[in-house]
Amino acid sequence: MKSIYTEKKILVIGGTGTIGKQLVQHLIKHKPHVIRIFSRDEHKQYEMNHEFSSFSDQLRFLIGDVRDLSRLMRAMEDIDYVFHLAAMKHVPSCEYNPFEAVQTNVIGTQNVIQAAISNNVKKVLFTSTDKAISPTNTYGATKLTAERLISAAEYQKGSKDTIFSSVRFGNVMGSRGSVIPLFKKQILDRKDVTLTDPDMLRYMMTPTQAINLILKANDLATGGEVFVLKMPTVRIGDLAEAVINVASKNYSISWPTKILNVGLRPGEKRFEELMTLDERMIALESPEMYTIPSSFRKKTELQNREETKLESMLVSKETLEKWLIEEKLI
Repeated sequence: MKSIYTEKKILVIGGTGTIGKQLVQHLIKHKPHVIRIFSRDEHKQYEMNHEFSSFSDQLRFLIGDVRDLSRLMRAMEDIDYVFHLAAMKHVPSCEYNPFEAVQTNVIGTQNVIQAAISNNVKKVLFTSTDKAISPTNTYGATKLTAERLISAAEYQKGSKDTIFSSVRFGNVMGSRGSVIPLFKKQILDRKDVTLTDPDMLRYMMTPTQAINLILKANDLATGGEVFVLKMPTVRIGDLAEAVINVASKNYSISWPTKILNVGLRPGEKRFEELMTLDERMIALESPEMYTIPSSFRKKTELQNREETKLESMLVSKETLEKWLIEEKLI
């Protein structure tokens, strides 16, 4: 398929993660000149290189850390498009190691911005999180700061043409460290499924939905926007029951699996948000997503916009089971 990525050079930062791998798998179909996969995990690069061996002519694996500006500068030489997916993202890890989260999520993002401007990259897309809205934990606070850095880059880039934008995700089903792999392991190990709170609500999307949002947002970006997918709401208790049901069928499990409530972890919310009230006032709505324009745009560009009406749709257990089966997450 011919697209904006055909015969172009692409850098995927954090490319060995769950979303990174799926993004690379999708981008290969667009026949780019090269995809550079940048991460600090040597073992995952080895595994991914083996998994994608049939595309070895198009892929290059670079060991590096977003904290290292000079390494990023080299990685971005002659690059057209950058997808910045690298982050410290586990809420407890960020709570107990806050400055490490700052160095990766904040300083690392600023390094990406500087390297992109210096190398005249066409577009940079940053992946954020719904936890950046009214943050109650270090992870959310660092992602909010990184979002603002990306939007502000439109102001600080001067005469350079690089376009910076962000996408705001909810939870991605089956991603590394998410609850679905944890639930599955607990079930197969004949342990209780542990929940922080069965009534906890989370915005959730499948990996396929996440990749589609990334690519569509990057195509639409003109500078400084935050793109937010219209994500359905999932009750965690329903998700646990759906995982138990699908795992029981897939693995012919006969032993009973109990659900154990363990309470909220430090910094954790019961309910997440997609946008702040101020963002809703200026967001543009399309059938699939909301687009929050950069606050660095002129005020005249933000006038005459109707308040966005947000609608939450609670996903049924049947739909959750359908997603788990379609995405082969269990």
